[in-house]
Amino acid sequence: MKNILSSLAIALVVLAGCKVSKDVATPTDAQPETFRNAVATGDTSSIADLQWKNFFTDAALQKLIDSAIVKNYDMQVAVKNIEAAELQFKQVKWNYAPSVGLNVTASTNRPSDNSINGLSINQYGIGTKHIEDYNANLALSWEADIWGKIRNQNRQALAQYLQTTEAKKAIQTSIVSSVSQGYYNLLMLDEQLEIAKKNVKLNDSTLRIIKLQYDAGQVTLLGVQQAQAQLEAAAQLVPQFERDINVQENGLSILAGRLPNAIERNVTLNDITFPDALSAGIPSAMVSRRPDVRSSELALNIANARVGITKAQLYPSLTITGQGGLNSFKSSNWFNIPASLFGTVAGGIAQPLFQRKQLRTQYEVAKVDREKSVIQFRQSVLNAVGEVSDALVRLQKLKEQQTIAANRVKTLQQATTNASMLFKNGLANYLEVITAQSNVLQGELELASIKMAQLSANAELYRSLGGGWK
Repeated sequence: MKNILSSLAIALVVLAGCKVSKDVATPTDAQPETFRNAVATGDTSSIADLQWKNFFTDAALQKLIDSAIVKNYDMQVAVKNIEAAELQFKQVKWNYAPSVGLNVTASTNRPSDNSINGLSINQYGIGTKHIEDYNANLALSWEADIWGKIRNQNRQALAQYLQTTEAKKAIQTSIVSSVSQGYYNLLMLDEQLEIAKKNVKLNDSTLRIIKLQYDAGQVTLLGVQQAQAQLEAAAQLVPQFERDINVQENGLSILAGRLPNAIERNVTLNDITFPDALSAGIPSAMVSRRPDVRSSELALNIANARVGITKAQLYPSLTITGQGGLNSFKSSNWFNIPASLFGTVAGGIAQPLFQRKQLRTQYEVAKVDREKSVIQFRQSVLNAVGEVSDALVRLQKLKEQQTIAANRVKTLQQATTNASMLFKNGLANYLEVITAQSNVLQGELELASIKMAQLSANAELYRSLGGGWK
């Protein structure tokens, strides 16, 4: 037995020095040095390093996001996925331990008188026609991790567990972004509703003046009808915006994991501000921060581990087994110690032969899957960089649009005031007043939309950089 164990130990030492597969490293050339449209500064910090409560400072919005993170059903499912993956990871760690089983058996056998066992019983005069056997033993089996199969199984389980945590982070970043953008859209609808109501009052005042002029014979019925139509055009926007507000509130409520209800808000669209310059940082930091990119990187780790596992299956496996316990052919002597004690130890090396083609195919498929993982990682980095660049240019151009739109609205408001004064003094006709009021209505609605788009672009930049899960 000592010679057997010595030989197996030597074989274990020799084989353990072999490495069956080499990992593919995470590609670093997929990352650019800077983002397109980013302002050139020496600052490498990023807004995504901020906790979301420090980026979204409105108290009502923070309360809404908090509720969504805790109660959102996608988040709850993600937490359960993490729990399941953690259990799997803990279980895989036991692959290094030997398997141990307790066996207790009792049997009786009545052999034929003409059989070898029957003739032996008669020859030795045992005095019974039955052969009984009583056995209680512990059986142990252990496979040496020569080729790193178990080590790679642990690596795979760890990467899969980490993927579930990254999936939870990705869901949270999406929730934070979606809730904030929905909230800003709600503020825009509030603003547009007030604009529509204000314009209704303005058009109503104009209509009353034109009716007085019609009664005095100064304008025709056509003037009254056009003023009435303009009033109704503004008035029909009110129920439209009220409907949109209710729909948006319902959507935000569901996102926050609660029944549709009103959404608290104590600020207006113009009260929400962000710094003029938001730092994007460097792409390499974004790659390590974004959950979807990290998940793609972990997928490559899983693919590396699978290649190692499938390659190890092509090589011989060393298994050591042992068994020991109590054995007796009489129940009265079953626990007679030490006479009933027995023990066996065995070791063997098994090499697959007829399954080698199948195992080789599994290994080649695993290598192809690893190549796919590399491509998918590059694609995830490319998409992430593209999203950041899109958000940066959107912010830049929306700022320019906002400046132009604000100047236009200011001009239109002055034009409306002047048109009303001229109309009252008989120096302008009703068409000029109606046109001015229609233009200012559209201008103010567009300005509110641009302001909301700016706020949403800030939230999108924060998400695209990987912010929101801290």
